[in-house]
Amino acid sequence: MHPFRQPLTPGQVIDNPSAEKLRQMAKGEEHTTEFSSACYISGARNRSAKKTYVVEDGVKLGVHQQGISLERATELVKEVHRYLADKTVIRLDRQMGMNENHTYHCRVYITEPYARIPAMWIHSLFAPKDKDQEPDFISVYVPEWPERVIFNHPLAGVTYILGTDYFGECKKSFLRKAMYRTKQKGGLGLHAGSKVLRIRDKEDKLKDVGFILFGLSGTGKTTLTIHDHGLTGDERVIIRQDDVVLMDADGFCAGTEDGFYIKTDGLDKSQKVLYDAAVSPNAIFENIKVFEGGKIDFFNQELTSNGRGIVLRSEVAGSDDSIDLPKANKLIFITRRNDIVPPLARLSPVQGAAYFMLGESIETSAGDPTKAGQSKREVGTNPFIVGPEEDEGQRLLDILRNNPDMQCYLLNTGSVGAKEGEAGVKLSIKVSTTLMKEIARDSIEWTVDPDWGYEVPKSVPGLDIQEIMPKGFYSEEEYQEKVEKLRAERRQWLEQFPGLSGEIRQAIEKP
Repeated sequence: MHPFRQPLTPGQVIDNPSAEKLRQMAKGEEHTTEFSSACYISGARNRSAKKTYVVEDGVKLGVHQQGISLERATELVKEVHRYLADKTVIRLDRQMGMNENHTYHCRVYITEPYARIPAMWIHSLFAPKDKDQEPDFISVYVPEWPERVIFNHPLAGVTYILGTDYFGECKKSFLRKAMYRTKQKGGLGLHAGSKVLRIRDKEDKLKDVGFILFGLSGTGKTTLTIHDHGLTGDERVIIRQDDVVLMDADGFCAGTEDGFYIKTDGLDKSQKVLYDAAVSPNAIFENIKVFEGGKIDFFNQELTSNGRGIVLRSEVAGSDDSIDLPKANKLIFITRRNDIVPPLARLSPVQGAAYFMLGESIETSAGDPTKAGQSKREVGTNPFIVGPEEDEGQRLLDILRNNPDMQCYLLNTGSVGAKEGEAGVKLSIKVSTTLMKEIARDSIEWTVDPDWGYEVPKSVPGLDIQEIMPKGFYSEEEYQEKVEKLRAERRQWLEQFPGLSGEIRQAIEKP
């Protein structure tokens, strides 16, 4: 056993209560909705990224990660154990994943007054085969702790979550550990949704095409992951995961969760798949306004614009009994830009690694209104990376080169043609879903972009693609000025990562 895994000996343990029992224990905090589902209100309304640390013990930190010394972490652990010695804690064991090579036993300990957190988490993962086997990952959660601090020891597989009662900290603590463990095994843990398009190709043969979709908040990742693309008859969409997949060296993507953790802000019947799952009595909500009588208002932002819900995967139309993707044939990097990024670009393996490292979008008014319209970047669109970020880009490049049947794309879900005083032309959901459908059919005609070296569509069945190519919205001088401004931003971002190879850096330069 790793020395950081000190056995927890609380005053009393409530061992693996059922979902029904947990809901009953949390009844005092429940706001029951008109759909008979539970909604809870937390004190913290989002994850505490600035208070999250990696224990500095055998792990090299990335540029955007904060370290906590082993000495300080060990001291905090001892304090927590002393505090819990006369407290009642809930212990809950769940299983992440269904594939035997990517299955992890997860255990959370949390103080009894916060039963609502395990009441939500029990629906995120699967029931374990044996609840008493040694867990792969442990999270010790004390929301009432006077100091807010979250620290993760990746090699021990242990996280302490102190001083916050936000459910997302519980969920992500286990996914973060699983992503790191996957990297140790030669793969990559990816913050991405996954789906299959079962589709007839241009030769009218029915085939399954596996997609994984990356995207920062507000880019439309969940919308595109669950969209049916207008497929009918023997053509269809099969939804696998909406948050995290674990990819091996062959491009197989193991799923992780049994519940989808959705943003509910603005959710209505026009988003039929998510809405239908959200109005089930089995859904569970956090930080959404529920009025007297149970009326739930997904548009009300009095509490937060980050309202959330867990919906059961089995109640999401288009899902099946598998959470795994046999092959990630298509990797879609979703961005939301507003001027010169085309609706779609096809990338070489080294360009794929570069755009994975860029993980770019623009800030929205829903995120940070003071920075709306400014560039926003996160490697792999993944705030849960542990270790040097460039290792992830290099690992992805290795996987892509070893799997020529895997292809990367950049998909813009924002606008094109924006300039001073003009918002540009919005790229609709129909444009994005049609582009993905035609990627699967392999029916797009491509041409090389002379400024970036990637390929852009020349023609797309069902779309007048030339109408929305950004070059047509600017004079040559205006366009080149924007190209060089964006290139300079991208260079500056990549310069942060000292171990990144020259060929990945070069992939953003003019060919």
